[in-house]
Amino acid sequence: MSLRSRFGNLRRKILSGCCRRVVPLGAHGPIITFCFDDFPRTALTTGADILEAVGARATYYVAMSMMNTTNNLGEQFCDEDLPSVVRRGHELASHTFSHLSARQVAYDAFHRDVDKGERAIQERMQLSTSGNFAYPFGEVTLAVKKRLGSHFTSCRGTYGGVNGPNVDLNLLRANSLYGDLDSAEAAKRLVLENEERDGWLIFYSHDVTTKPSPYGCTPQLLADVCSFAAGRETRFMTVAQVMKVLGQHNPLSPKVSQANGCAAPKAPLTCSLR
Repeated sequence: MSLRSRFGNLRRKILSGCCRRVVPLGAHGPIITFCFDDFPRTALTTGADILEAVGARATYYVAMSMMNTTNNLGEQFCDEDLPSVVRRGHELASHTFSHLSARQVAYDAFHRDVDKGERAIQERMQLSTSGNFAYPFGEVTLAVKKRLGSHFTSCRGTYGGVNGPNVDLNLLRANSLYGDLDSAEAAKRLVLENEERDGWLIFYSHDVTTKPSPYGCTPQLLADVCSFAAGRETRFMTVAQVMKVLGQHNPLSPKVSQANGCAAPKAPLTCSLR
């Protein structure tokens, strides 16, 4: 193993073990959640149709600076897509404003971009976001994990695995769903592992098209995994729905806001490197 790989594994272990805000999953599993990050239009125009066909809804993590733009993921969401996401029963969640990496700037600058993203969604939709967040690029620091956790109901990363029996709300585990049907077997193994562990499995992707970017998937892959999961003993839920059954309230909601800021979820911070 290279020095860089060892350093990456050590960083992952430290970040996973420290500043944990843990709640028990209890008997709520097995659960599967599908997420789309940024988000490209095809995640809605194609991806949502596939999910809805099996009774599932997705969590869309939105970086508002990408609205009405085009990049390596293809055409990004447009203004009319945001109310469509909500109208169809999906979840709008936060992904900063400018898709900023937490590892590239100081915490205060990162938090300002997070707040800017929240305000942009709220001004467009005239409602609070779900209170859930995903770290752009999956990149997080200990300072961000510790301090940002009190601002959101949950913060999702890109470290793979199954959530449970205890769920770290400051760094939810999630698994990429990239490529074509040759990636289906690995995804199905995760579905079976999640079922065996009565856990919470999160998949994330970006664009959904027949010729996806390296960070997207084909409609065939998404449909195959959805169909397989729908035939198992599992429930499809958005991140917000899981937070609700776990008793975690949106700290951004006016109903739980305090005069001097946001009311933080009550799960305590812990640190364990075992």
